[in-house]
Amino acid sequence: MARIQVIDPKTATGETRQLLDAVQAQLGATPNFIRVLANSPPALEGFLGLYGALGEASIDKATQERIALAIAEGNGCQYCVSAHTAIGRHAGLSNDEMVLNRQGRSRDAKAAATVAFAQALNTNLGEITGAEFAAARSAGLSDAEIVEVIAVVAINIFTNILGKATRVEIDFPKVELLREAVSVAA
Repeated sequence: MARIQVIDPKTATGETRQLLDAVQAQLGATPNFIRVLANSPPALEGFLGLYGALGEASIDKATQERIALAIAEGNGCQYCVSAHTAIGRHAGLSNDEMVLNRQGRSRDAKAAATVAFAQALNTNLGEITGAEFAAARSAGLSDAEIVEVIAVVAINIFTNILGKATRVEIDFPKVELLREAVSVAA
């Protein structure tokens, strides 16, 4: 059960209604995560702004989804693993590839290095080693791509924290975590 009210787009008003209508128009649906985020129009607007800007990134959508899956799994966010598995399918990722991504790997060499870099950023809160940075460089990541990976990691950490803290109801086909999440008191 969600800890924060899920905003109904049909009864929302003002800026909240405009933002939710924009999400509905773009996605054809309004996921529960967005409906929880809509409790704060500035937070929702900020998320949508960064998410939209990353649509123009040099890192392709499939690789952004690979990163999202690795971060969600690493942070134990079942909502985000479920959501990004569905989104990953739309981005052309196979089920086998997505399981690898959740483990910080990929069948594609550059994607594998990108996901490993993202996973290191997440695990170490950005305090990566010279070797981890050099591996990203060796795989061919440009300065722009490195900054974009950091941005994709950051937005996914935000969504993972929101999903876990609010216990938003999963409204995608449910996907179990690969590892048991750390148990916390209800």
